[in-house]
Amino acid sequence: MFQSNMFETHHSLLDMGGLNKDIELGKMRDDEFESSRSVTENLEGISGDDQDPTQRPNKKKRYHRHTQHQIQELENFFKECPHPDDKQRKELSRRLTLEPLQIKFWFQNKRTQMKAHHERSENQQLRSENDKLRADNIRFKEALSNATCPNCGGPAAIGEMSFDEQQLRIENARLREEIDRISGIAAKYVGKPIGTYSHLSPTLTTRSSLDHGVFGSQSSMVDPMYASGGDLLRTIAPPTEADKPLIIELAVAAMEELIRMAQSGDPLWVPSPDNSIEVLNEEEYFRSFPRGIGPTPLGLKSEASRDSCVVIMNHMNLVDIFMDVNQWSSVFSGIVSRAMTVEVLSTGVAGNYNGALQLMTAEFQVPSPLVPTRENYFVRYCKQHGDGIWAIVDVSLDGLHPSPSPRCRRRPSGCLIQEMPSGYSKVTWVEHVEVDDREVHNLYRGLVNSGLAFGAKRWVSALDRQCERLASVMATNIPAGEAGVITNREGRKSMLKLAERMVMSFCAGVGASTAHTWTTLSGSGADDVRVMTRKSMDDPGRPPGIVLSAATSFWMPVPPKQVFDFLRDENSRSEWDILSNGGLVQEMAHIANGRDQGNSVSLLRVNSANSSQSNMLILQESCTDTTGSYVIYAPVDVVAMNVVLNGGDPDYVALLPSGFAILPDGPVAGHGGPGIEVAGSGGSLLTVAFQILVDSVPTAKLSLGSVATVNSLIKCTVERIKGAVACNNA
Repeated sequence: MFQSNMFETHHSLLDMGGLNKDIELGKMRDDEFESSRSVTENLEGISGDDQDPTQRPNKKKRYHRHTQHQIQELENFFKECPHPDDKQRKELSRRLTLEPLQIKFWFQNKRTQMKAHHERSENQQLRSENDKLRADNIRFKEALSNATCPNCGGPAAIGEMSFDEQQLRIENARLREEIDRISGIAAKYVGKPIGTYSHLSPTLTTRSSLDHGVFGSQSSMVDPMYASGGDLLRTIAPPTEADKPLIIELAVAAMEELIRMAQSGDPLWVPSPDNSIEVLNEEEYFRSFPRGIGPTPLGLKSEASRDSCVVIMNHMNLVDIFMDVNQWSSVFSGIVSRAMTVEVLSTGVAGNYNGALQLMTAEFQVPSPLVPTRENYFVRYCKQHGDGIWAIVDVSLDGLHPSPSPRCRRRPSGCLIQEMPSGYSKVTWVEHVEVDDREVHNLYRGLVNSGLAFGAKRWVSALDRQCERLASVMATNIPAGEAGVITNREGRKSMLKLAERMVMSFCAGVGASTAHTWTTLSGSGADDVRVMTRKSMDDPGRPPGIVLSAATSFWMPVPPKQVFDFLRDENSRSEWDILSNGGLVQEMAHIANGRDQGNSVSLLRVNSANSSQSNMLILQESCTDTTGSYVIYAPVDVVAMNVVLNGGDPDYVALLPSGFAILPDGPVAGHGGPGIEVAGSGGSLLTVAFQILVDSVPTAKLSLGSVATVNSLIKCTVERIKGAVACNNA
């Protein structure tokens, strides 16, 4: 078979206040119930404007209580109804000029206070019993030490004290049970076990990392074998109860900042030097938001941009995508390499995502092993701001879980979504991060410094393209009669779903994620080939065995569009595809995916004199926008593909995707290192990546010969591409 011969080619929430509890084993204090705290005072504590930026901010924060009128009204309502529904919370919110989310948290906190008072009373009783047990314990010990033999009057042997010893053991067991119970109650208040018996108390359970694997499975949990020392997504613990009010206040303040930044113009936002994007005026930003989330940490630089577009999708569908981590990761698979929801603090207050609050982790990438990924632990807050207007904001939670050397911090970032006629939506995106990008390869420094690599324009462009793709899945008015056009709706849907999985697998496996480690095979400089391996065993979407992934990135003095058109054209495939062996490549079927003719999914056949390659099918997806392009392909089994074209389940079709990521080299000329040509002159940054099955036995060992073969294959492909494009450009 071709595959074997050719390596398979390619909770509940606290309210804005909290209980300040100081519980020890022998003593517990009652504290006053503290209601909601104002957003601005909390942020003042976080920002530390008057502090030296090199110093850790003071953890003590100042808060304001609700007004006496607000508290009295809430107390009166609580006596009548301790569990108000959405409608009642909205009415209270309107009458007391508070957020519905604040009302919800106040009642939750009040119920917690009532429960705490009950447990304190029970605790006092337990302490009394504990004192009695201690006295009994001392009495039994004295009786044991002073016991005498009734026959000889001498010290009693242990065997002759069976009754007293038995009673002592019973009382000791009871004593330990009571102490354990007290320790458990205390642990609920202080967030950790106390006293000598801490090993008996509940411990904080951590979450697993993403089930990402070496090549990026879009699951929600990860295999620990791929976790590395610097992997933020490896073990993220849920927040403590004391953290939650702070998270809520931070999210509300971040939402206010995002709305202002999305709607403000000059002087806050100014055009970039090439007028391609809007960039942030840093001085004006700190004047407009003097408190914010604090000064920029030492060693990090600010990177902020804004962009907008009108997309072909209903605004509520967009909200659903952003608030579902799996859909969000899928739509932005070229940017989000891994993501997971740590905890949902609120699902919303009106039957939808209005007021929803989620703690998340995500890893953002550029499709190249030469650009380190950016990891963030953040809270995502969704809120409706009127009829047909929604906003979704992300902001980092570094203050709760500080890192000794943070590499990336997310200031309020996200999008404003506005309903438009005919099912369209206007999306305004703000991307604002602080990052240490010193590890970025010189080849990509111009692109990263320009803000195009991780900025708002790339997010908006990816969203626009994916919305067109999703519209293609639902299309019903497909013209009949045109050769190669798939008119069967179920067949189109299955083929697009298979291509989507192929693209996600490629994108998740080509970047420099902390979930896996690239190893350099040969040479030095930009043309180094990076490799990694994995073992595939029970994944129905991949063939079993040892899989080798190889990737390299390099610069070409040719515009990205020219490189993209060359690579996606089946007529020029024989010029670079070694495995086609010079055979004729013919497009059998295609599905258009948007306005640009380069956005399509194709099914190709290779007609070769080599019998092992004859009638071979290749599934290929090409996609492009102003920020980058992809040509991704994988060999597919003929029988399995026929099932897919008839609307069958595509999840069981084994794929090993390979392909190309084509990015502009940046709008501003940069400077490369020795042997690297100057980028930023309208050229292209091309990443070539192969996934090869080198042994169908998962328990086999990777041979040096297989590595050498793959190294030779990718280098030969690169040379062919360079030569062919240079000739076409001559």
